[in-house]
Amino acid sequence: MIGMYMPKVSVVIASYNHEKYVAEAMQSILDQTYQDFEIVITDDGSTDGTVTEIKKFTDPRIKLFCFENNRGACVAKRKCLDESKGEFIAALNSDDVFLPDKLEKQVRFLDEHPELGAVFGYAQIVDENGDDFTDTTHPYYDIFNRSNRTRFEWLNHFFYKGNCLCHPSVLIRNRCYKSIGYYDERYAQLPDFDFWTRLCMRYEIYIIPENLIKFRVRNDEANVSGQRPESMIRTSWEFAHILKNYLKVNSVDILLKVFPEAAEYKDIDSDSIPFVLAMLAWKTGSKSHQEFALDVLAEQLRNREIAKRLAANFGFRYIDFIGLTGRCDLYGIENVCNELEAVHRSHGWKLLTCYYRFRDKIFPPDTRRRVYAKGLSKIVIGLIRALRIKKRR
Repeated sequence: MIGMYMPKVSVVIASYNHEKYVAEAMQSILDQTYQDFEIVITDDGSTDGTVTEIKKFTDPRIKLFCFENNRGACVAKRKCLDESKGEFIAALNSDDVFLPDKLEKQVRFLDEHPELGAVFGYAQIVDENGDDFTDTTHPYYDIFNRSNRTRFEWLNHFFYKGNCLCHPSVLIRNRCYKSIGYYDERYAQLPDFDFWTRLCMRYEIYIIPENLIKFRVRNDEANVSGQRPESMIRTSWEFAHILKNYLKVNSVDILLKVFPEAAEYKDIDSDSIPFVLAMLAWKTGSKSHQEFALDVLAEQLRNREIAKRLAANFGFRYIDFIGLTGRCDLYGIENVCNELEAVHRSHGWKLLTCYYRFRDKIFPPDTRRRVYAKGLSKIVIGLIRALRIKKRR
């Protein structure tokens, strides 16, 4: 019966304001050498002509759902996954392109390797107009060309280095989503990275070492993962929280398979695994890792019995934790102090003092805090920069 048709592959697309590219993305699916698929699209409240372009396609295998307002890519992907019927799931961004034999090669590979949870591929990097990307200094230039590893080695790489798997190249068993969950809607920059860490906690994966898709790098860092200030700030926060996935490791044997370097810590038991993870993270020196480390250590030391064991087994005491909290400048306090010191050296403090007195007279107490929170920081920074420039001249 037609109504009972179950495709082998569901290709899911969360589209958003890709009027210029979405037709090419969809056509690349329809042109696949492997044809047993459905296309499930959720448009995430596009304000351009993306939906109009999608509706130009009349293939009965296409299922389109539209959000009235923008709700986030992971929410749109969840809708796609909820509506998918395939044994395998292929994810495609609405500005990327499948190469013609992508699905055929990956379906065959997963059928031949039932022990794998997912298979990936390399990506041909293209620019805004679909031409070969030539900026060799850009992070995306060769980030996806990685050698295969065991799932334990992947978890080690993710912990220290971050993501290097190409999300739109994946073909994954639908049951993997059922067992480990969907993409976390709290994340905008690294939801795929979060998912890979959870995936490798349970499944082996494989990368076919050849280009299977075209991955588009937009001008002016317009990709969701582009290096814009707000995305970089958000990435740092998300990374620190994604590292908490490693707290699910509750076996010393698994810990040492993922982190052979943890063998330097003697007398590890299941209760001390979070401490060891925190110390490994702290040693990297990255702010995201250290934020994770401090959060974990603070929670460990909340329990006085665990605190006693950490002191006895590892010589780590409350005073050591307090020392760490003063060495990790998560909030950029040192930079603020340096700026204020520069103002002081340039005698700009006199001007700032006058400004504060002016502010107190103009803004009554019931509104001053709001004004301060929204605008004062910009004013102060502007004054500091102006004074520093003047001093150099």
